[in-house]
Amino acid sequence: MQKLVFFVGVAGTGKTTVALKLAERMQAAFLDRDTVGGRFVEKMLEMNGLDVNDRDSDFYKKHLRDLEYDTTKDICIENLAAGQNVFMISPFTAELKNKAWIEAVLAAAGKTHAEVDVKVVAVTLKDMDLQKTRIIDRQTERDTWKLEHWDDFKHRVQFVPDIQWAIPESSILVFDNSGELTEEKVENLYRFVAGE
Repeated sequence: MQKLVFFVGVAGTGKTTVALKLAERMQAAFLDRDTVGGRFVEKMLEMNGLDVNDRDSDFYKKHLRDLEYDTTKDICIENLAAGQNVFMISPFTAELKNKAWIEAVLAAAGKTHAEVDVKVVAVTLKDMDLQKTRIIDRQTERDTWKLEHWDDFKHRVQFVPDIQWAIPESSILVFDNSGELTEEKVENLYRFVAGE
C-alpha cells in the first residue's frame, strides 16, 4: 500500500530532520513546502517591498500562502498518481482542519483510502528554549522574523495541530522530538509509518 505521510508542527521542532531520517528507510517523494515555494515567495515579497522572511504578514497570508501549499499539493498528487510514496513536510495547519482537503487530494490522484495509507506525524517540542536554540542553530534567513518576535511567536504556538481528517486515531502520532533522535526512536517511527 502506498504511504502518504505528513510531518507537521511548528518551526524548530525538527519536522524535516525526522522526515529525512525516515526517508533513509523508506523511498518517498520528499516535499518540503519551504523548498517547493520558498524562492518564489521571497522574490514576490521582495518585489512588493516586504521582508522576504516574514511569513506572518497579511500580504503573505492573502496572496502567497496558498500558492505554496497548493503547489506542494499538486506535486503530491502527481506522485501519488504515479504510484509513489509521498512525505509532506510543513505545518499544514489550515489543511488539517479541513475534512475535505485530504479527500480531494486522494480523488485528484485517482486513489482511495484503501490504496493510500495516510499518516500524520505531529512533531513537537515541549521545551520552548530548545525550540529557539534549534531555530538559531539551523541559521536560515526565513527564521529571522520568528526570532525577532519570539515572545509573540511562542505564545501563538499550538504544539499539537487540530486534525479533522477522516483517518483513524492510530494513523496520528504525536512525536516529542526533544533530546537525541536515536535509532530506537527512528525505528519506532518507521514501524508507525510502515504500519508494523
